Amino acid sequence: MQRILAIAWLTWKAALRFKLFLVIAALLLAAVVGLPLMIKDDGTARGFTQIILTYTLSVITGLLGFSTLWLSCGTLARDIEECQIQVIATKPIARWQIWIGKWLGIMSLNLVLLALAGGFVFGLLQWRAGKLPAEEQKILREQVLVARGSAKQPVDTAFIESETQRILEGRLKSSAVEKVNVNEVKRQIREGVKGDLQLVPPGYGRTWKIDLGFAKTYLAGKPLQLRVKFNAAQKSASGTFMALWQVGVPEKTKFWRTEEPMSLAPDTFHEFEIPADLFDAEGKLTITFANPNQTALLFPLDEGMEVLYPEGGFALNFARGLGIIFCWMALLAALGLMAASFLSFPVATFFALALMIVGLSSGTLANSVESGSVAAGDEEAGTAGYSPVDFVLIPAFKAVLGVVQLVESFSPIDSLSSGRSITWGELGAAFAQIVVLIGGAFALLGIIFFNRRELATAQGTQ
Repeated sequence: MQRILAIAWLTWKAALRFKLFLVIAALLLAAVVGLPLMIKDDGTARGFTQIILTYTLSVITGLLGFSTLWLSCGTLARDIEECQIQVIATKPIARWQIWIGKWLGIMSLNLVLLALAGGFVFGLLQWRAGKLPAEEQKILREQVLVARGSAKQPVDTAFIESETQRILEGRLKSSAVEKVNVNEVKRQIREGVKGDLQLVPPGYGRTWKIDLGFAKTYLAGKPLQLRVKFNAAQKSASGTFMALWQVGVPEKTKFWRTEEPMSLAPDTFHEFEIPADLFDAEGKLTITFANPNQTALLFPLDEGMEVLYPEGGFALNFARGLGIIFCWMALLAALGLMAASFLSFPVATFFALALMIVGLSSGTLANSVESGSVAAGDEEAGTAGYSPVDFVLIPAFKAVLGVVQLVESFSPIDSLSSGRSITWGELGAAFAQIVVLIGGAFALLGIIFFNRRELATAQGTQ
């Protein structure tokens, strides 16, 4: 361990010698202080705070991410190219210890920088919140600067798939569908089934039964929030639509309903508070929406209705969010060192950035996998695209998408800006999936490449 820590200290010295640490620290502090002065918000304290969290943490993540890639590629590749690694490699230290020492040095730098920037963001939020009126402070403490758990009605995927298959079989019997088009037809039928489940026609209603689970044991006497989103089939003259709500079951639980219709805009999230203790003895909350409008409204299955409840404080939640960002940095450090283990500095940087861009293109990969081809199809005609390389690219895209989704399944910035709880379980899962599983795979490859690399090869002269 002493040898590994010695390599980590040498990495620190290199970062300080090239003033990387000071430059990144200055950029991070400038972003934290400067962004609040340049950002325009909607005029509410809640909107301003959410924007501050989103933009400052996004900039911090971006700056640290690119500096981590640059340093991890440069610290190993340049040591090899400038023949400095040969001096270290001749000492009684294994190459895997050199590799791990470099990684620990980079991550200790990231830890200090992330803690510094995160501390300034947290302090700025608390300072700004303390200067607000009492009513605005109450909104912040209940909806943003808090850790809220959430509960949704689970999507009945089994019913959707069985109904899709039933309709598809009926269509195949009644009309001929080319074999190559079956997947596209099935996808369209599935979307139609989902649409029927989401649709609320004029004059009709929809009911959600949401199980609060174990949270029911500590939510007695505490008000909850509903977070809703809907789409409209047609536009309205005012730009908004009326919504009638009732929560609870008469004669079985406490009951609440809106006295006057709410005016809500489509295609955006709305949060409003409901009284405490409206769920039944089993912890199930019954929510009913009535559509008094002249057009149909559509509540998405995945985000149309959500119940939010208090679960913890903001400070610890904020720290766990920074912990997940730190896991991302650990992965980027392993990626950069792996590339530098067998490539020169410029090529390693290009290679690492290319892999990162592929990871950020998960939406395109998902569309190709869902359609079954890299070529575009004709949605109106119900025909799927086809390419002769599909049999190679689609399985490859599925593999890449599976790895990317292990990383993208954690979204600490969105959770913090919307007052969502980031649990210890989520932080542990992020560490296991991002650092241990994916980062460990990169580390293993990097150590293998580094062990097999011939360090004594004569370097080019200028």
